[in-house]
Formats: sequence, structure tokens, C-alpha cells
Amino acid sequence: MAKIKRILAVDVGGDSLKMAEFLYPESGGIVMEKFAFRRINSFEEGVNAEVFAENYLAMLAEHGFTADKVRLSISPQTAFVRLSKLPEMVGSKKSVKRLVEYEARQTVPYAIDEIEWDYQLLLHRYSERRTETQEDGSEIELTEEHNEFEALFVAMKRELISAYTDIITSSGKDILSVVIAPIPLYNAARGANQIAPGVCTMLLNIGSTMSTLVIADDQRVFLRNIPIAGYTLTTQIAKELGVPISEAEDLKCRYGFVALGGAYDEVDSELSNKISKISRNVMTRLHGEVSRSINVWRATHGGNAPQTVLLSGGGSTMPYLSDFFHEKLRLPVGYLNTFSAISLDPALNRDDLQPVAPMVQELIGLALSELPNVPLSLSLLPQEIKQQHDLDHRKIWFYASALVLLLCLGCVALGISKLSSHNEDLLAAHRGRVETTQAEQKTINNLMRQLGAEKGAFEKARNFLTERDDFIRIMAELQQITPDMMWYTSIEVEPAPGRGRSSANRSASGDAEKAGTPLERMAKLSSIGAIRLHGCALSMDGRNLHEQQLMEAVKNSKYFESVELITRHVQPDINLTGFEFLIKLKKPIQR
Repeated sequence: MAKIKRILAVDVGGDSLKMAEFLYPESGGIVMEKFAFRRINSFEEGVNAEVFAENYLAMLAEHGFTADKVRLSISPQTAFVRLSKLPEMVGSKKSVKRLVEYEARQTVPYAIDEIEWDYQLLLHRYSERRTETQEDGSEIELTEEHNEFEALFVAMKRELISAYTDIITSSGKDILSVVIAPIPLYNAARGANQIAPGVCTMLLNIGSTMSTLVIADDQRVFLRNIPIAGYTLTTQIAKELGVPISEAEDLKCRYGFVALGGAYDEVDSELSNKISKISRNVMTRLHGEVSRSINVWRATHGGNAPQTVLLSGGGSTMPYLSDFFHEKLRLPVGYLNTFSAISLDPALNRDDLQPVAPMVQELIGLALSELPNVPLSLSLLPQEIKQQHDLDHRKIWFYASALVLLLCLGCVALGISKLSSHNEDLLAAHRGRVETTQAEQKTINNLMRQLGAEKGAFEKARNFLTERDDFIRIMAELQQITPDMMWYTSIEVEPAPGRGRSSANRSASGDAEKAGTPLERMAKLSSIGAIRLHGCALSMDGRNLHEQQLMEAVKNSKYFESVELITRHVQPDINLTGFEFLIKLKKPIQR
């Protein structure tokens, strides 16, 4: 029998912490088994990490929550939400993600590596009417159906999310998802069929520090945070009555209601009348923001006007609040009730649950996230937790791979053992042939070395025969590159630098090679590495144009490597210059 699945849903509000444990029996459905609610009077600071840790751990111990999987909902007060229309020419998923990420970089007031973000594509179907003129001049009206996609983008600073997730993971729980509160609120309304098909519905959640407006229009969703809520009313009461915040909160809960407009009799209590008028003024401000949000939805996104309103949240329980919004919006106003989507455990204390029922809709939405085809599945789960989930999902494959690897190693070891035994048998049978072959191989190697030596001597002789005419070709090359107005009076050869001789031997050899006439010196050379040219050239105004021409030609020659002008003597009276060049050969000529 499979183990019954269960999760712990945690909703962090502005001044409260809600937790519920849900079971998923094999027979189907969702059962709320345990529930806990704790009000935290920390309006000024909000439910920060320290306050959350203290109350979360206390509620775990007090109510005995045993589920090791957690879905977390956070107040959207610090979240960034945006609905963006995507261009028609959008390609793959990666293209959409890059487009949404680009818009996030442009609009989110934080660096992209400082936030956790996610998006979801929403299908927008709409009809467009146009008039077309026929050839006979008549006009007909045509209706075109269009489908386009929008991206619902949600982002929040990573450090704010980690402040909660670190505490939950340190308590031994595994976090499945992190969302802002409007997401599970919308999923709960969809799951409980509170949003009728084809009816544009507005969900208004009035919390303690933040009100959230959600417009559900077919498959489209529009979210907006409004910073007017229960704490706004509390501070206004404290200001006008001159009492502390804690006392103002108590007065609001005991005497507060929204004053009805028009000719209605006032109640007997003067305090109640004052608080009701203060409440109406604050709710009027809230109504103004709601109307402005509806106008933005319709003007910017082309959405339909809401046809019905559903209230939720702790601030929505104030008497006559639904009548106030019915009067202002002129729409049917009711309360969101999503308990039809789940079942309550018989042991659950309904008396404790009923007073806070409007504030637990997000918990039900978190429970519905376990079901397939959730309408909104955005999650701001930190990257390190996602990576841990991926690793956990792949563990079974790691174990299977390790088992297969061990089996493969065993098979390989067995095969190697058998192959080694077989090879030894073959080696014993052919050892004699191997020794004979090795002796023949040794003889062949000796013959190959002899062949190499003979081949080297042959190559040396052949190279000598090939290079014996190099000096003639070099002289022909020198004649070809010599300018017309230049002639040589003497051509001498210089030895190539010696190799493998000591400095004393090189000096003695050099002195011997320089002694005697040029022909005698040439005869004594073992190799020629350079040519020394003495000659004259015709010059005008003492310019050395012909020498420069010769030097340029030497650079492009295939025999000469470089040229150096040693001396130059100008004789202006007869327009001649005497010169001495040293031309180095690319390849020395061996004797």
C-alpha cells in the first residue's frame, strides 16, 4: 500500500501566520487535517525573519505538524508583478524566457542576480471587427478572431525569500514552492469554481498591511498590490482618536463597521459612529485605488470590466463592507469561499476555524497546487533549493547507474580473467614461433641500419652533385639584379661561420683563409657564406640610387639573405661612387 501523501501549507501575512496540514488519500480529494492561526502584532516591522522563526517553530511544536513537505506563501508587499504582452513573432521557450528576462532587467529596480523570478504564459483570445468595402461599393462587417500570449511576471528579492526558507529548511522540512499570496488565492477561487466561465471576476483580498486585487478574465489574470488595508484604518483611528496603535486595533475590532451612505440612522454609540466614519473614509480611498486599477486593466491591457466581486482577507470581515463596495462599484459583491474544494477532518475544531475562514483561502490554494493542471504555477523557489530538488530526483538514476556500473565491472573482470587464461595458452603454444620471429626481426633491423648508412652516403654525394653549380647560378643571379649603371671591380667570397670548432681553431682557420690572393683564398675555403663586392656606380648629385636599387633586389632574391653596405666613396667631379657590399647567402656553398 502506497504511503499517504501530505503537505504543510504556510501563509505569512502582514500581521499573522497561518499553517495547515493537508492529506491526499489514495481515494482522491484533499483533507485539511490540522490548522493553526496566530496573530502577530508587529505592524511597524512586519513579520520579519526573527518573528517568523519564533512563531513558526512554536506552532510546529504546539500543533504537532508532521508533514515534511512545505508550500510557502508570502505577502506580496515587496514583490514586483507585471503583465506584459508578447510580440507575435515569439519562437521557442528560450526566446520567451530571454524576452521576459530582458523586460525584467528594464523594469525591476534590482539587479537580476539579486532576485528570484518566474513567469507564466497566458492565452488572450479576442475578436476584432472591421469594415470592408466590396467592389460594388457596399460595405460588410467582418469579425476576426485573434490569439496572443501575455507573460505574467513575478519577482522578489532573494534575501527576503531566503529569510523564510532558511528557517523552514533548518527545521527539517523540504520546500516545494514559494509564491506570493495572490497566486494561491486565484488558484483556490478557480479550484472551488468561484470564478464562473465567461464571467470577468475581481478578487479583492483586504489584509492587514496590503490589499491585493486580482482580475480573472477568462484565461487572463491581472494582479495589483494596493497599500491600503486594515493597518491603514488602525493608524487613522489612532491618529483621529489620539490613542495608541494597540488600543486603536482593539477599538476597530470591537466597534468598527463601515458607515452606510445616505439617510441611515446612526447607532447609539458615539465611538462607533466615529470609527464607522473613519472606516468609510479609508474604504473610500481603497475604492479609489480599486477603480484606478480597473481603469488600468481596461485601458492598458484591453480587458473586460469586472462583472462580480469576491472579498477575502481579515479586513473584509468588517460589517457592511460588502454593502459599501456594492454601492460604489454597482456590482454584485460576495465573499470568497473555497472550502468546497477540500474536506475537513472530523477531528478538526471548526469553532477555531470559522472566525478566521476568510484568511485561510491562500492555504487552500497552496493545497490545490499539488493537483495537476494548476491555473497559475509560478514559483519563487531559491535556486539552491531547486538544484537540491533536481539532485534528489536524479538520485534513483545515480543508484541505478552505480548498480549497472558494478555489474559491468564484474562482467569486465570475469571477461578479463578468461581472456588472460586464453592468452596464456596461446602464448605457450606460440612461444617458439615468437622467438624465431624475434631473431629474424633483429637481423632485419641490422640490415635496415646498414641500408640507412649507405643511403646517407648516397644522399650526401647526390646533394654535392646537385649543389656544385650553385656558385654559377648565384653569379648569374648577381648579374641579373645588378643595375645597368653599376659595375664591380672585384668579387671576393667569405667563409661561412664554422661549426663544431673551438674559438682557437676558428681563429687559426680564419687567418689561413685570408692569406694569399683572392683565388688562393677561395681555394682554401671549406664553405662560402657571403660575397664581398667592390665596385663603382654612376651617381647624380651624390645620390646612391643604384646602391639602393641593388639592396632592394637582394631582399627579393632567392639566393641572398641580406646585404650590408660596408663603405661608400663619392667622387663628385666624375659623378662616380665607389662602394663595398657584403651579401650574405641564404644557404652556404659547401666545398
